Amino acid sequence: MRRKVKNRNIVAGDKKFNSTVVSKFINYIMWDGKKELAERIVYTAISGAATKLNVPELEMFNKVIENVSPVMEVRSRRIGGSNYQVPREVRPERRVQLAARWMISECRAKKGKAIALKMEEEFILAYKNEGAAIKKRDEVHRMADANKAFAHFTW
Repeated sequence: MRRKVKNRNIVAGDKKFNSTVVSKFINYIMWDGKKELAERIVYTAISGAATKLNVPELEMFNKVIENVSPVMEVRSRRIGGSNYQVPREVRPERRVQLAARWMISECRAKKGKAIALKMEEEFILAYKNEGAAIKKRDEVHRMADANKAFAHFTW
């Protein structure tokens, strides 16, 4: 039996770029409902990284999210008493969510600087296809590639 279709919450565009992706990123970084602080952190990081790379801000941010987001991932599937890691394609909404989650977790893991500066560095590295978030994406892709033999166990 199929699952019920979920009514997903449509996020409005952000104040500066009117982009839903930036708005979602701000919501992911927000703690305790402090949205203005989250907006200030994200906008500072985006503008700083864009000026250092000499590219438009929104174009830079979209390229970073595109670079970090995974195409394939593995999902665990139980068949005949054993678990298999089955590679699956990632839905577009989940791609953005995973990319944002990895970027933010890598920024929070580093110590010693303001979060806006750490995020700016991570944006620059991700734009150049380097950095910890790109390493995480490559690791997920490697897992999916290693388990290609179980691709026929689809849902």
